[in-house]
Amino acid sequence: MPWGIIQYTEWLKMATVSISQKTNAGAYVEQRAMLAASFRWTARLNLHEGVANHYSLAVNESGTDFLMNPNQRHFSQIRASDLLLLNVHDEDVMQRQDAPDATAWGLHGSIHRHCPGIKCLMHVHPIYSTVLASLADSRLPAIDQNTATFFNRVVIDEDYGGLALADEGARCAEMLSDNPCHVMIMGNHGILVIGDTVAQAFNRMYYFERAAETYIKALWTGQPLRRMSDEMAESLAAALETYYGPTYSHFTELVAVLDREEPDYRD
Repeated sequence: MPWGIIQYTEWLKMATVSISQKTNAGAYVEQRAMLAASFRWTARLNLHEGVANHYSLAVNESGTDFLMNPNQRHFSQIRASDLLLLNVHDEDVMQRQDAPDATAWGLHGSIHRHCPGIKCLMHVHPIYSTVLASLADSRLPAIDQNTATFFNRVVIDEDYGGLALADEGARCAEMLSDNPCHVMIMGNHGILVIGDTVAQAFNRMYYFERAAETYIKALWTGQPLRRMSDEMAESLAAALETYYGPTYSHFTELVAVLDREEPDYRD
C-alpha cells in the first residue's frame, strides 16, 4: 500500500471525520471538533473576513444534514458546540431562533441539496484569491507546484449575481453538479473550496491562496511567466491528488497546536 494511503488511514484512526460516525444521538462530536478547528486556523492565518464567510460539512451520506457556522460569529471564537445542525429540506430554517446567515444558507443549503456527493464546503474571501477572482481573466496558470495542483480542477463563475441568496446559491449548485472541481473561483466575489473531509478542504483552501499569491506576485514583476506544459501540470496534479499524507498530516499538526493552545475549540 502506498505511503500516502497508509498515512491517511492512520490519520483517520486518530481524528475521524467520517460522516458515518455519530455519538450522543447525532451530536457528531468529532466532526464538530474538526470543523471548529478549521475556523480557528482560518482566523489565525487571516484567511477570513470580519464575521462573514462560512463553512459546512455533511454528516449523512445523502448530504441532507450538515453542520455550519452560526450567524455573525467570529471564526476565532467558534467552538464545536456552536455549530448549527441543518437539514436542506427545512423550510422554516430562517425562522429558527439561531437561524443561519441568509447567504450562508442560500449557498450551502442549495449545494448540499443539489450536489449530495459534496461533503465539505469552505467559502472565503482571502486577499490573493479574491484578487484573482477580480481579474478579467481569472485562470490560474501552472507556474509552480502549488499552482499546478489545481490544473484543470477549478471552475470559474463569471456570472456574479449578487448576494448568495436562494437563487444565486442554486445557480452555483448547478455549476458544481456535473463538475468534479476542487475550487470554484467566484468572479467578483471570492472562492468556494470543496473536499471530502474538513482536512482536505482546508488543505486545498490553504494551498489555493498560496498559489494565488505566487501568481499575483509573479505578475507584479512584469516579467514573462515560466509556464509548465499542460502535460507536466496534469501529471503533477494527478499525482498530488492521491498523495494523501501531507494533506492529513498538515491538519493533524494544526489540530495538535489547538489542543495545546486553544483547547476550548472542542467545547
